[in-house]
Amino acid sequence: MSPDLVIRQMETTDLDCALDWAADEGWNPGLEDAAAFLATDPGGFLVGESGGTPVSSISAVRYGEDFGFIGFYICHPDWRGRGLARPLWDRALDHLKGRTIGLDAVPAQEATYRLTGFESDYRTFRHGGISSVSPPMDPRVAVLGQGVMPSVLAYDRPFFATSRERFLDAWCTPMAARRRGYVFVEDGVLRGYGVIRQCREGYKIGPLLADTPEIADTLFQALAGEVRGQMVFLDVPASNEAGGDLAEKHELSPEFETVRMYRGKAPELDLGRTYGITTLELG
Repeated sequence: MSPDLVIRQMETTDLDCALDWAADEGWNPGLEDAAAFLATDPGGFLVGESGGTPVSSISAVRYGEDFGFIGFYICHPDWRGRGLARPLWDRALDHLKGRTIGLDAVPAQEATYRLTGFESDYRTFRHGGISSVSPPMDPRVAVLGQGVMPSVLAYDRPFFATSRERFLDAWCTPMAARRRGYVFVEDGVLRGYGVIRQCREGYKIGPLLADTPEIADTLFQALAGEVRGQMVFLDVPASNEAGGDLAEKHELSPEFETVRMYRGKAPELDLGRTYGITTLELG
């Protein structure tokens, strides 16, 4: 480790700084991401300082007992080339020791992550465009509130490597000023849900999970209809052709791709019903 690098746990202001760096890299984080991220695993967010100045960051979030996810691996451009990021990487892997670890990599870094034991699993394409839809007049669509959270947590389970109750409780809170969720309930059974949040540019929809393409479309209209005339983004697994069709139908164009990689046994996820992943930073 560089002799003048100090690694410590992030506070909220540090994560706000890392979110600014992520925005500079073109990742377009949400305006209210910090609180939900930190609530998931406060000890999993690290900052590297040189002379008291933040220079690098990483997140290594623990989920349950056997899964973790790495994100925010950034060294500020002014400090690159000095060995001030790799020590955080090593600390992150130690924090997640003994777990399957996931991350979303840009294709240019795919080979680099393979050198540390990560294997590629699937690709995700971000689609973006102006929302031109109006909220549907469908009695099966309702605002995602606390009363339906037990059903949301149960529904969500096939879509993630393990339970993510702490994260979803924060992500789906009805008190968030810049984030809103909807559920699709038919005959008393929850058959899909989605969340939209305001970002540095426009709005991201994620997650968007549904039993059928028609339900996904209805939820998309409910979410994107909230911000008609604004930019919306949807991160769709490449293997979900119906998800790509949904994006194309609503004139969202592919903008860039990422590669989901795992070190350890890759979880079996229901990508066929995943029309939008939750967040590239936390999986």
